[in-house]
Amino acid sequence: MPDITLLIVDDHPVVRDGLRGMFDNAPGFSVLGEAADGREAIALATDLRPDVVLMDLRMPGLGGVEAITELAARGVPSKILVLTTYDTDSDTIPAIEAGATGYLLKDAPRDDLFTAVRAAAEGRTVLSPAIASRLVNRVRAPQATTLSARELEVLRLVARGTGNREIAAELFISQATVKTHLSHIYEKLGVKDRAAAVAAAYDRGILG
Repeated sequence: MPDITLLIVDDHPVVRDGLRGMFDNAPGFSVLGEAADGREAIALATDLRPDVVLMDLRMPGLGGVEAITELAARGVPSKILVLTTYDTDSDTIPAIEAGATGYLLKDAPRDDLFTAVRAAAEGRTVLSPAIASRLVNRVRAPQATTLSARELEVLRLVARGTGNREIAAELFISQATVKTHLSHIYEKLGVKDRAAAVAAAYDRGILG
C-alpha cells in the first residue's frame, strides 16, 4: 500500500521540523514538502497534490481558512486536516465551512494524529473531542432539527469517522441507502458535506 503523502503548513519552523520528524519516522507516511504561510501552501499543494495537507490557521499574510477556500476553488483534491492551537468558534466553524476534512489541536497525542491523517486521507471526518465540546457549547439553534432515528444513527457513525461501506455493514443496509440518508441529513441541516453535517449537529445539540 503506498504511503500517505503530506504537506506540512505552519509558520513556525520548530513545529514544521517536529511534524516532519514525527511522520518521517513513522511507517506509511511521506512528507512531500513544507510551507510557512497560506500562499506557499496553495502553490505547493497545487503542484505536489499531497493526499493530506496539515494546515495551521493563524499565519502571517494569508491564513489557513483563506488557503483552504482557495484550494477548494482550484479543485485541488488534497484533504485538509487543520492542526492548530486555537479551538474558538471563530476559528473552528469557518475552517470546517471552507472545506476542512478535520480539525485537531496541536496537543493531540501522536497516535491520534496518525489516526486522524489516515482517516482524512480516506475522506473521513475527524474532530478532536475538545472541538466537539466547543461546538456543543455554541448557541443552540432556535428550533432543533428533527432527524429520524435511522438518520441519527448514520450521523453518529459519520461523527466517529466511519465510512459509507462500514456504516452500511453496521446498520445492515446498502451503501445506496446510506447515501440517501446522508442526502436527507444534509438537506435538513442545510449543509453540503460530512464535516459540515457533524459540525452543525454538534452546534444544534443533535449530537452530544
